[in-house]
Amino acid sequence: MSSSTAVQGQSPIAEAAPQSLCALEPRVPADRLVAEMVPPPRFDSVRFDTYVPDPNQPSQTEAVEVLGSFAAGLGGAHATGSGKRKWFGRKQAATPTGPRGVYLDGGYGVGKTHLLASLWHATPAAPSLKAFGTFVELTNLVGALGFQQTVQTLSGHRLLCIDEFELDDPGDTVLVSSLLSRLVEAGVALAATSNTLPGKLGEGRFAAADFLREIQGLSSHFRPLRIDGEDYRHRGLPEAPPPYSEDQVTRAAYATAGASLDDFPALLDHLARVHPSRYGALTEGIAAVCLTDVQPVPDQSTALRLVVLADRLYDREIPVLASGLPFDRLFSDEMLNGGYRKKYFRAISRLTALARDAKGLVAQ
Repeated sequence: MSSSTAVQGQSPIAEAAPQSLCALEPRVPADRLVAEMVPPPRFDSVRFDTYVPDPNQPSQTEAVEVLGSFAAGLGGAHATGSGKRKWFGRKQAATPTGPRGVYLDGGYGVGKTHLLASLWHATPAAPSLKAFGTFVELTNLVGALGFQQTVQTLSGHRLLCIDEFELDDPGDTVLVSSLLSRLVEAGVALAATSNTLPGKLGEGRFAAADFLREIQGLSSHFRPLRIDGEDYRHRGLPEAPPPYSEDQVTRAAYATAGASLDDFPALLDHLARVHPSRYGALTEGIAAVCLTDVQPVPDQSTALRLVVLADRLYDREIPVLASGLPFDRLFSDEMLNGGYRKKYFRAISRLTALARDAKGLVAQ
């Protein structure tokens, strides 16, 4: 179809056919993984003063105050074992016995990532001395660099922020416990977000009791900070738009410069061939993701890969237009009641927000 051809009630068709995510297999060098450990584009401009606490949730105001003090206490030279540094405004030895970080615990959409990114921005250190990434990105970094090289690379940092901290298996428990212990010994401050308190990590997913020592070790690194509230993505906003027809999605993909267009089952198959550490690179340059024939996710491995993709799309504010089933029917009842339920609910919340963002792509 020619670019000059207009569809009734629709924008002119774009010159080039939409891209296909299934045709992309990005390669990401290990050094780039480190350099890109900064807040994602969605959180480039967030600051503590752009966070709007719910007046009915005093814990939100308290969180801003505590994190502001924490950031201010990270000024000065990096702790190396012989010097001193401030924690929450107090001078302490470089190897204190108390927690060396903060742990933001709360439900979906209460602004934890906004606050974590604000902490990163507020910490008085060069960007190269601060690292920000999701828990999955951190474990992927260890996989790419190796444990010792990861410790060496991050030990010179002033602050490590870990978003969506969740333990999914015993191997991650031991790995992260060892990594964070080494970084704390090197004087690195820690900050993390999760929907699970540190002492409850891994609960419902594996034999957590067998790894209690590691879990307790992780918990000892953090001061828990509870943030109450409702999901802001649903606060005062209309319900997510229902799925569109396949024809509407296809036409919107052709009419939107930089859009991708993929069959949903085919995309799920493709994700199995691309390492999750490269999902961010997979979406580079994509202005909108258009999906046809959205169906229930067939198994847990596929579902967990989709969660990672949803996180990367949300971080980059890429709208998602889809036909088929609505996003709240992606995961089975068994999945939503299982050990990974918090991840699945987060994915539903984020995909729903991105579906709202895509509403303007379809001509009314």
